[in-house]
Amino acid sequence: MSQDLKVHMRYNKLRVLPNSKELVNNYNKRTPPDMIPEHNDPHRIDWTEIPNIPSKAPDFITGNAALRIPDNSKPKYRLFWPIRYGVLNEKDYASKNLLYQDLATIIEDALKTQLSLKRKVERAQHNCVFVIPDLYDRIYVTQVLEMLIKDFGFGRVCFIQESLAATFGAGYSQGCVVDMGAQKTSICCVDDGMCVEESRVNLKVGGWDVTDAFMRMMLFDHFPYADIDLRRRYDFLLGEELKQKFCTMNEADISVQLFDFHLRAPGQDTRKYQFKTYDEPLLAPMGYFRPTILDHSERLKGRRRLVDRSYDLYDGLPNDAISSAQLTVIQYASNVPVLTSALPAPAIEVPPATIVSSTPNRQGPLSLLNRLQENEATPRSSEAGSPAPEGAATPQIRAASPGAVANQETANAQAHAAAGALQQSIQQDRTLPVMPLDQAIMTSVITAGRGEDRKIREFAGGIMVVGGGGKIPGFKQMLEERLQALHPAYQRDVMVGSPPRELDPQVLAWKGASVFGKLSLTNDSWIGQTEYDMLGSRILAYKCMWAW
Repeated sequence: MSQDLKVHMRYNKLRVLPNSKELVNNYNKRTPPDMIPEHNDPHRIDWTEIPNIPSKAPDFITGNAALRIPDNSKPKYRLFWPIRYGVLNEKDYASKNLLYQDLATIIEDALKTQLSLKRKVERAQHNCVFVIPDLYDRIYVTQVLEMLIKDFGFGRVCFIQESLAATFGAGYSQGCVVDMGAQKTSICCVDDGMCVEESRVNLKVGGWDVTDAFMRMMLFDHFPYADIDLRRRYDFLLGEELKQKFCTMNEADISVQLFDFHLRAPGQDTRKYQFKTYDEPLLAPMGYFRPTILDHSERLKGRRRLVDRSYDLYDGLPNDAISSAQLTVIQYASNVPVLTSALPAPAIEVPPATIVSSTPNRQGPLSLLNRLQENEATPRSSEAGSPAPEGAATPQIRAASPGAVANQETANAQAHAAAGALQQSIQQDRTLPVMPLDQAIMTSVITAGRGEDRKIREFAGGIMVVGGGGKIPGFKQMLEERLQALHPAYQRDVMVGSPPRELDPQVLAWKGASVFGKLSLTNDSWIGQTEYDMLGSRILAYKCMWAW
């Protein structure tokens, strides 16, 4: 990557020093920090205060205050993240009840501290719009619905997908939304106020990966603060600060530059470090386009350990949200063809007794067929009523009727289809969906176009980058250049923009959700207490604006 950057900079007639790396390494090796007493630090941090008596310490702390807990606090606190990489974090929990409890605790504490809704009676007078991922897990959505209705007591609840919420916040009715978060990047095309379902893509790459890559590159260049560990709370906040301040994708800014930062740790004096960088601020964000340089070792650990996938009530097949574009990404990541539901899966055997029929209380066709065959296996008496002649052969068993044979073939086909669908779902859970961002965007756009050149050009001309991961200077220009080079046929049509009216892209989806809640056309999307009591989570099939 560094060599490719030098070639590209020379092509653009930018100056490249031959000994830049040596200058950076030599300076970072011999630069000690300056000590600043805490009372002389004008930007000192107010750490979260923990009572000296452990019995009086709070049972939990949420939000930004949890990241400001000193490491040497008594009692010790451990950080838990109920949601990681856009899905429920099953790796760090012993049971799903604890996982759901932490998720509910965070939401309830935010309601009390941020919105002053401390009692359940007060929440009954309010409605809730909940933003969910484009590619969601059904069990997660149904659990959240039960939590909002039963535990928190909201009067009405409705759901909206994140890409659609972003278009409501920006005021667009059509475009391709690229939502770049801390741990995932979601891509979806929106047409006439609806998400194009087959264009949804979810990549497990985000801003935290850029932070990790930037710190690794700086440590390779003898970063003066060599003891940095992103697992520590204050080091993690420091890494995020360095990324936001110094990372850029403008090639004109790439040169040997001198920077400084202040290390503030609880119970220690502030240390001021000076260090030099060369191409590291640009190479770290390039991980979006070359995800192989990022560390993906822990992404799938614990997946489906506590919370199983969702299955259809009638045919027993997995029915979590999936799209053609996401299957293309999975195929790219695994380098093997994606299984279809019609292919048999020898590794997974489905016994006939476990096949779910269309009516749960009715016995399956295989059981009835087995009883018929058992009855047919008994020798039948002669129709004439006379004894069989001497030397006659054993009485023959009557062949099964054509209807029974057809039922057997149908049951076998259903078993193979179920096994193939289950095998495909297992493969999806075991494959980390990563792909260069520019290729993933064009995959989504082309899939949404459905072969219509006009539609493809419209989506390519309305790419909107939202989320905190896309706030790196020069990122949108770099993305636009790579998209134009990837598909020269749409070079004149590709346009990457940001939200209008200088809206903050980090909170655009939540602003769109608030706009969505105020629209009169969303009256049919609200789920009330009475409706939920009658139908439970089945009400989602009637109330969601998309195909649930």
